[in-house]
Amino acid sequence: MTAQEVKRKLAAILSADVKGYSRLMGEDEEGTIRTLNVYKEVITGFIQKHQGRVVGTAGDSMLVEFASVVDAVRCAVGIQEELKDRNKELSEDRRMEFRIGVNLGDVVEEGGTIYGDGVNIAARLESLADAGGICISGTAFDQVKNKLNLGYKYLGEQTVKNISEPVRVYRVLMEPGAAGKVIGEKKAKPRQWQRTALIVIAILIVMVTGAAIWKLYIRPTHPIEVASKEKMAYPLPDKPSIAVLPFVNMSGDPKQEFFSDGITENIITGLSKISALFVIARNSSFTYKGKPVMVRQVAEDLGVRYVLEGSVQRSGDRVRITAQFIDALKGHHLWSERYDRNPKDLFAIEDDITKKIITALQVKLTQGEQAILRGKGTENLDAYLKCMEASEYVLRMNKDANLMARQRAEEAIALDSKYSSPHAVLGKTHIMDVIFNWSASPRESMVRAFESAKKALSLDDSDFQARVVLAWIYLIKREHDKAIEECEGAVSLAPNAADAVFALGIILRFAGRVKDAVPMFERAIRLNPIPQASYLSQLALSYTFIGEFEKAIGICKKALPKNPDDLIGRIALVVAYTSLGRERDARAEVAEVLRIDPKFSLEYAAKTWPYKNEADRDLVLNALRKAGLK
Repeated sequence: MTAQEVKRKLAAILSADVKGYSRLMGEDEEGTIRTLNVYKEVITGFIQKHQGRVVGTAGDSMLVEFASVVDAVRCAVGIQEELKDRNKELSEDRRMEFRIGVNLGDVVEEGGTIYGDGVNIAARLESLADAGGICISGTAFDQVKNKLNLGYKYLGEQTVKNISEPVRVYRVLMEPGAAGKVIGEKKAKPRQWQRTALIVIAILIVMVTGAAIWKLYIRPTHPIEVASKEKMAYPLPDKPSIAVLPFVNMSGDPKQEFFSDGITENIITGLSKISALFVIARNSSFTYKGKPVMVRQVAEDLGVRYVLEGSVQRSGDRVRITAQFIDALKGHHLWSERYDRNPKDLFAIEDDITKKIITALQVKLTQGEQAILRGKGTENLDAYLKCMEASEYVLRMNKDANLMARQRAEEAIALDSKYSSPHAVLGKTHIMDVIFNWSASPRESMVRAFESAKKALSLDDSDFQARVVLAWIYLIKREHDKAIEECEGAVSLAPNAADAVFALGIILRFAGRVKDAVPMFERAIRLNPIPQASYLSQLALSYTFIGEFEKAIGICKKALPKNPDDLIGRIALVVAYTSLGRERDARAEVAEVLRIDPKFSLEYAAKTWPYKNEADRDLVLNALRKAGLK
């Protein structure tokens, strides 16, 4: 977008999300989704009533634009009062309480979406609000203080993440007795100017005296609430545990998302190769993307002690990257760093951040891990960006996105043929064509996948993703021992790579080693605690093989709301219901199987499922047959 095309305007922005949403989802996904949908309808009604426009929704969050800040605050109050009444009908642990932030600021509009500090401040205000509460900025307060029958409590100037200047913050007091009051604002009286001057002088003396000491510490960018071990969704691992949050794109250009996401993913990948650490998978970390979250909440949701967060701002031939490493249990920064470099130095910056984390945690690396961390990147920035785009498209798991991923990977290879990562991604696109039956010639796709994976390993033998591709190839060819060997090799290279551990679980089950597969799936889910449906459904199917049918059903009930079209989840239910004599339920799930894949048949399954033992294959086929599938 050129400077002439940029549309700027002043707008009132309302940002809202649910306090403790991850906990609610973890305890009851179906019930949480139902309540969220009802509450969003209620919220939308208030937005329409007050002439607002919904700009974006993602999961539990909403971003709304108003022409009037008075309308925005009125809308926020109406929402909170209505939801408070509705929450009274729910048990205390199932109440869904929204936090709302309102700001008046300058924004950039593009394609119906708004960007800029005005939006960022609204999001940070939301994170400062209590559950069921509202926080507004000083600019919003100045416009509404004499226009609404409300009270306000001044919370002072707050330093909020990624905003250079402190922001005045006010909490809206909705109780009738608070109307017209402004609590907390203190101004020096004219006759007390001498006292005020003495206070200022005293403060200056203290600041000067303590300047040398201050320089020894890193100033926190915002107050950090201490996380509680007792409130964590999972017990803390017996090794340092880390979540890397998506680095915030501060460039104001949505096209730079691949750039900032790529940095985050590369740091996660580097840390995942260290056996002495426990690192949360990208899929779970990225559920917080675009949301104003507190470090404490992240730590408790994911069951980790340490959180890395940061931002990226790219402009021309310069890139500014900030990173902060936080101990959530102690509520303070272990270190903070800012890099102003040429974008070509990206790999060096990523390596430096990884090494600083290792040093801060006093982790000792093996010689092999030291070599792995010196993995080969590229000095060609365009090749790097193409590869990051390819990786992102692969994660979308559909045919069209897979084709885009292949195109970007090939473009990256054309720019730097000695860069291993795009070769591995290219191999992944070809093997996905075979697994999901997208290929016109599965045999040719297998050959190309093999060639790409081997090429990646010839350039960088620590590329664990290329080994996972080889493992899938050997599994499809029913060379189970080779498949296990390659996948175990991938896991040894990256013990914290959840997808590699998950793949090993699948391969072990097909190889007839179900009792070994179950711990792999459980480990993958712990590394990826907000998992895709496939993680859960594969574990559920494995439980049916060892007779844990009720457990399998319970897991499927958690998986299918995430993806009702998860074929494996439906098949796992058929096996479990049939084994328990619940024929009506089994037949209903067979109908779902055929809805998802009308061409699915027992003959096709028998030919394509790469079970090593006929008895394992027949267990599933007989259950499907008994439930009415042909």
